[in-house]
This record gives sequence, C-alpha cells and structure tokens, in this order.
Amino acid sequence: MNPKQPAIFHLSFPVRSLEESTEFYRECLGATIGRRDPEWADVILFGHQITLHNQPGQVLPREQRGVRHFGAILGWSHWEDVRASVLAYKPSAEAEIQCRLSGEPGEHVKLLLEDPDGNVIEIKAYKEIGTVIAAQLETRI
Repeated sequence: MNPKQPAIFHLSFPVRSLEESTEFYRECLGATIGRRDPEWADVILFGHQITLHNQPGQVLPREQRGVRHFGAILGWSHWEDVRASVLAYKPSAEAEIQCRLSGEPGEHVKLLLEDPDGNVIEIKAYKEIGTVIAAQLETRI
C-alpha cells in the first residue's frame, strides 16, 4: 500500500437506466467506464469514482432533492474543454453557465447541468484557485 497515493473520492447513487446514464457521463463529461455489472457501473469522472446503481425506484423526484448536488473544481483550460464537450452534447446548457465575481480575486465560472436522472452537477473553475482553498494551503505551509 502506498501511503502517498492520492485519495480517490467515491460517490454512489441510483439511476433509472444504466445505459443512458453511463452514456451521458462518457459522452457529455468525458468520463471512462470502469468495472461493470448488470446492476451497477463505475464511472471514472475527473479521476474519481461514481458508482451508478440500476435502481429506478430509488431515484427521487426533483422536488425532494432540495439543494443536493455534486461537482468538481477544474483548472481553467480543463473547464473550457469540458464546457465545449457539454455544449456539443447538450446545446441548451449555455444558459446554465455563469461567471461570478468577474475581475475580482474570487472570479470563477460554473456550469450547472443535470444528468438523465436529475442529479445536479456543478463544474467550476477559478482564475486563482488559492481564493477557494486558501485555508487549506495555509495549513500545509
């Protein structure tokens, strides 16, 4: 076991259609499909693992999810590449792209989209990543 191996975050949730969901993550967000079983599949997204479970009855209606979402903070150019992929897959996503704090230290862009099961995904990029993780950086110095 390598103690310096970076952590891999894992998230697991139900989907209505394993085929439709794996296609979305692969084609729209550039994920790779890892291990697969008839009832579940691992999706590797930005180096982390999402396990999709073919459990249609467990997918909650949108109004029961509240503010729940997940996402990633990417480097600026990587975010632009993902944005282009999302727009190629889902042109209507343009309206869901926002720029916040333009010209200020915390300037960032974010893209909000839903997967086929209504899970909200937020993908961000900051001009200066230190504005987000300053406290973490200070404790490492």
